[in-house]
Amino acid sequence: MGVSDTATRTQPRTQTRTPPQYKVLLLNDDYTPMDFVVEVLMRFFGKSELEAVRVMLEVHHAGVGVAGVYPFEIAETKVAQVTRAAQQAEYPLQCTLEPE
Repeated sequence: MGVSDTATRTQPRTQTRTPPQYKVLLLNDDYTPMDFVVEVLMRFFGKSELEAVRVMLEVHHAGVGVAGVYPFEIAETKVAQVTRAAQQAEYPLQCTLEPE
C-alpha cells in the first residue's frame, strides 16, 4: 500500500453568521402617558421597571429611545405589538426600527 491509497478527505468549513440586528425605537409625542410607555417596555421588551423608566426618560428627553435590539423578524414583530397596543389604548405612540 502506498501513500496514494489513503486519501484524506477534508470537509468544507461552515461558518454561522449572526443575522443583522435592528434597533426598535420608541418616538416621543406630547400625548402618550409616561406610565403607558413604561408598561409597553416591560410587557413587550421584558424590561425591569427601573430599566423601563430609564428608557422612557430617554424617549421623553431625547425624543427617541432604544427599546431593544433584535434580528429583523423579531424587531418587526415588536414594532407591530407596540403599534397595536398604542392604537387600542388610543395613544399616538410610534415605534419603528432601523439597522444597528
